[in-house]
This record gives sequence, structure tokens and C-alpha cells, in this order.
Amino acid sequence: MSITFHPEHNTLKLDTSRSSYILKIYEQGYILNIYYGAPLPDAYIPKREQRYPNASFSPSDPIIGEMGHRFRPDTTPLEYSGNGAGDFRQPCLAVRNANGDTVTDLRYDGHKIYSGKPGIPGQPSTYENTPGEAETLELYAKDPTTGIRVTLYYTVFESAGVMTRRVRVENTTDAACDIERVFSMCMDLPTMEYDMISLWGRHNHERYTQRVALHHGVQGVESRRGVSGHCYNPFMALAEKTATEENGWVYGFNLVYSGNFSALAECDFNGCTRVTMGINPVDFGWHLDPGEFFDAPEVVMVFTDAGIGEMSRIYHRFYNSNLIRGRWKTEKRPLLINSWEAAYFDFDSDKLVAFAKEAKRLGIEMLVMDDGWFGVRNRDNCSLGDWYVNEDKLPGGLTPLIERVNAEGLKFGIWFEPEMISPDSDLFRAHPDWHVHVEGRPSMPARWQYVLDVSREDVRENIWQQLYAILANNKIDYVKWDFNRNISEAGSALLPPERKKEFFHRFILGTYDLMNRLATTFPDILFENCSGGGGRFDPAMLAYSPQIWASDNTDPIERLDIQFGTSMCYPASTMGAHVSANRRAGYVTKGNVAMWGTFGYELDPVKLTDEEREIIRGQVADYHRWYDLIHYGDLYRLISPAENERRAAWMFVSPDKSEALFTLVTTRSVFRLPLIIKFRGLDPDAMYHITETDETLSGAALMNAGYWFIDVPMADKESYTLHLERA
Repeated sequence: MSITFHPEHNTLKLDTSRSSYILKIYEQGYILNIYYGAPLPDAYIPKREQRYPNASFSPSDPIIGEMGHRFRPDTTPLEYSGNGAGDFRQPCLAVRNANGDTVTDLRYDGHKIYSGKPGIPGQPSTYENTPGEAETLELYAKDPTTGIRVTLYYTVFESAGVMTRRVRVENTTDAACDIERVFSMCMDLPTMEYDMISLWGRHNHERYTQRVALHHGVQGVESRRGVSGHCYNPFMALAEKTATEENGWVYGFNLVYSGNFSALAECDFNGCTRVTMGINPVDFGWHLDPGEFFDAPEVVMVFTDAGIGEMSRIYHRFYNSNLIRGRWKTEKRPLLINSWEAAYFDFDSDKLVAFAKEAKRLGIEMLVMDDGWFGVRNRDNCSLGDWYVNEDKLPGGLTPLIERVNAEGLKFGIWFEPEMISPDSDLFRAHPDWHVHVEGRPSMPARWQYVLDVSREDVRENIWQQLYAILANNKIDYVKWDFNRNISEAGSALLPPERKKEFFHRFILGTYDLMNRLATTFPDILFENCSGGGGRFDPAMLAYSPQIWASDNTDPIERLDIQFGTSMCYPASTMGAHVSANRRAGYVTKGNVAMWGTFGYELDPVKLTDEEREIIRGQVADYHRWYDLIHYGDLYRLISPAENERRAAWMFVSPDKSEALFTLVTTRSVFRLPLIIKFRGLDPDAMYHITETDETLSGAALMNAGYWFIDVPMADKESYTLHLERA
């Protein structure tokens, strides 16, 4: 049993292979967090219930605690904090009741432990593959005054070393109420001696790694853009100040959600830390009539005492196994070439078939036709929402083109942006009220487009019918789903005043509904998510599309920071990465960097030189040879570009440690000095043969003495790979 109740201590203990989590049901029903960290045999840790008694005249309960003073919610590690009931730190839940106040005070009301993991209606979440892989605790709490009931869900994936958390709020009263704030998890740690690791950026520079020391006050990352966004990712880690890639305590938190989010850490006067994560409370609200409930999205939590790199590897294995689903979870994905950087809007059937002919000679397996095939879309200021073929470009429609591409031996993929509408479109002229807007307020365009109100069923049905007509009547193997603006003037014409704040969440639920219909109706199509590159790179999207375009920036040197940051919690199998033309560095380095990902091409194959073609044929062969190693192997980040301005290095090691691939990139050339890099993840007792140098060394030597790069080219933007096999 990974979840156990201990009546002698009134504690609940949740154990994974790497961690223990202990809850205590305290006097008068307070639910407290006692411990989260490395595995313990103990079911109870004494003196953890109460900290220093008084922050600033803090209200107290009549309970006399173990430390001899009254119980104060403000200085207590509450497992899920309410609003306005004596705890003045970041609250998790605030419900405005029929009286108009928002005081919310939760007390224990029972629990249930069972095998398995329930899904979340209408939302993506992680899942178990086989019965018994997961165990779930439902911990019930209730506000004794208002009658609001809360279920805290904890699911333990014991062997994976992962725990997930989420929350359901139910109105069990006879009067309506309104949720004004609901986080998916709360956790209190007894110290603030941690660094916070987060991912920040912008368009073309997504998910750069930031590591800063925690300080007193509230800190964190969040989005109010309507999507998870380019600027911050719904991920946060707390690492011991001395933690490295391979050593130290690290806590990871990742929200399975694609909308507005908050990931916060508050360090209080006691030097304690409260972590909260969930839907951003700004512009959020949810009206509950009697008998209704609300489900908050899921948080995936990881703890390890083996460093930041091991936290990442736990996430990678878990997402590959328990989040991504469908045919393309395990089946090798076709190697593709995308038309965007090769042609932009300037293409026709003959040009695309010429691309396909040359791509086939290189060993590429699929041609993807990007933006510009529909409506009268010859530029980016029209036709979004008009998903019918532009026959001036593609005479006879898609079928003749697809047949010609297939005849060259390639599969065919297509681009959509289903949640968007152009003011200059047939759809907008017919239904101007269908875009996201606030009545009486002018709508502000971005990129010459508005956002469609997919919170509305009639809007979703129109999009569905258009997409279905294209996908059901043509042999399409791949869909790139794009989303190229954020949401402003957020509102829906169909929502009444008391439900206006529900819009952002309803919009995301509408997107999930559309994506789920597509993924289940067309299970053989490979879906790739995109949002101006990596503007919606989050776990929820991975439940519908097993890969996400990591960034519109395909420069291999700048991609290093993007890919290092993305790998904090997202596996290589999810990271869309392509070789493109007209960028810094040669094709060797472009290929070595893009190989850390789904791999593909973003160029005009007709314009390649003979030398470039030969390099690409070699890369295509490497893609097939190293596919499983990169997609499902363990990643070790050896030299981070964020910490070294001259180099970056990483390696993938197969799960059985029989094979490894090492990559080194020189980002800025330096005077040639001996360079020794210690490898990681190998079997110390095994002997490894290095293909490129015909050397054989032990895993212990490669990891402890390191490998000496004395004869390797170190010129600007050059790169180098080593392939190791167990001898």
C-alpha cells in the first residue's frame, strides 16, 4: 500500500519510491502538512503542527498545542488554506456565500483510499496504464458554517516517484455561491532555504531557466494572457541552495493546464515557505448553484534527493508513460519537412510537389503544408475561420495535391489555427458576435486577428464541421494546431453577468473539447501543438498532441537555452525541433541541436547544395538510428549555456545503460585548452566502445576521470557527437 492511515497518530502517509508525504488530522478537524521529503519509515514526526505563535496579533483557536501555546492558523502548515479564517498567508480557496462574505474555513470530514486514478470531467490529466499502478486518496473537508464541501485528490504513482494533486469544490447547500479563488494544491515547507527555478521568456526566446534564492514575501510566475503563454511556464521547482544537476533535494511542480495560472511561493516571518499552484484568481470566478461542483486542474509533483537532473528525468519518464496517449505515444513518428520557412504564403501545388520530390531523395517521410492554403490567404491579415481550400493555389482542392505527394512516397500534413478568426473573413462577416469581445467596447486586434469564442458550443460546432470536412475527406497524416495571439477584452456574449468571470476557464474547456474530439475521431493523425512557437507548451496540450513546436526560433545556438529550459520537465519526445536554412552555424550543428527533439526540416530542399544534401542524408540515418535513445532515454544536462558562455553539452543514455549519445556545442570559440567532461548515467562496471574514436573505456572512467577532448574542433558554432555502446 502506497497510502496508509495510521489511527494511533491520526495521520495519512503517502509513499513513492523516492518520497514520503505525511498529513495529520489535528484537533477540531484542522488538516496539517507534517512532512514532504526523502522516504521515511515513520508515520508521524512530532512537533511539526505549530510554529512560532504570533506573526502580528494572529487570531487563535482554543486548542493548546504541543508547544504550550494556542493554535493559530496563521503559523500552522495547513494542507489547504481557506480565506479570512485566521490564516493571512496566500489562501487556496475563497467562496462567496449567500450572505456575501468570502470567509472559508475547511475542516476534516472523512477520507477514502482506493486503487486506481479517476479522470477529471472535461479536462486532461495523467492516467494509470495498468490496474494497481496508482493509488488514490480522497480527503474530504467541509466548511462547518457554510456547508461548502471540498475533496482533495492525491494520487500516488509509487514506482514512478510521482504524486498528483487536484481539488473539487461542491455546493452541498440550498443556496447559490461563487468561487472566487481555487488553487489545485498547497504545501508548506518548514524553511525558506531554497532556490526557486522557473522558466521565463518571450516569443522566439521561450523557457529560459531562472534560478533565484527565495526571499521573504510572495514570488513566482503566472499568466493572465488566456493561455499558459510565451513569458512564463506553469512549472516551478524549489531546490536546496547547494543542489546541482546530480545532488540535493528538489521539489518540482507542474500544472496540467493551458490557461491563466499562478505558481507562487510565499516565505513568511517564520522563514517557512508556502507553495500554491492553480488557476490564476485574477479575472476568475465560478458560480455554483446547489448541487453543482467545480474541478480544478491537476498538479504533478516530484520530489528527489538526487538533484535537478533527476527531477527532470522523473518528469520525462512519467509524461512519456502516463500523460501522452494514443498511437504516437510509442510508434515512431514520421520525419517531416515543413513548408513555412521555405515558401511562407508563396506556394502552389507544383512547388509543394517539387519539395516532396527532393525531400524523398533525402529520406524525409512527410511534407507538411503550413499557413496559406485556405480562403484567400495570401498574407496574414485575412481568412482565418474560412477552412476551405484556396483553389487558385491548389486546383481541384487537397485531394489531387495529396495524391501527388503520396505518389512521391511521402505522407501529408496540414496547418490549422482553429481558435482564431480574421476580421476579413467570410466567417466574421456572417457571425461578428462569435469573436471574443466585450459588448460596447472596441476589440483590439493582434496580428490582424481576433480569438473565436470557443466557450460557445455553436462556435465549436462550426469549427468542428469545417475541420471534419477537411480531415475526413482527405488522406491527412499530421495536423499542426496553431494559436497566434493572446486574449484581450475577454468576454462571451452568451454568459450572464454573474458568470462573466467564468469565461477564461470555459474558453480552455472549449479548446480541450475540440482537441479531444479530433484526437478520438482521428486517432491515426499525429497532432503537433503550436502557439507562435512555444506559447502553449504545457502538460495539458501533451494529452492531445504528443509533440509541441518548441519555438519559432530555429537558430541552433539560441535553441540551446530554449531546449535546456524546456527539458526541466518536458521530455525530448515532446520538443518540436527542426533544421532550418539561413541561420547561424552549419548544417552539422543545426542537425546536432535539432536531434534533441522530434527532429525535422524547415527549408526549401530544392535549393540545397550537393554537400548539404549529403549531410542531411546522414542526419536522416542518425534520426532513425538514435530515435528510441533520444525519445525514451534518460537526459543528462552536462554543461548549461545559461552557466557557460562558451559551451553546451548533454547526453542521452538508454534505460538499460547499453548505449549513449553525447553532444558538445561550442557557442563561442576560445583559445584551445584541454577540456575534460565527466559523463553521467553510465554503468560504472561496463566497458563502452566509442564509435567515432575507436576507444574503449569503462563507465567508471568516463564518469569519474572524464573524457578529454583534446583533438576536437572548437571553432565558433561547431559541434561534436560521440556514440557509446556497451562493449
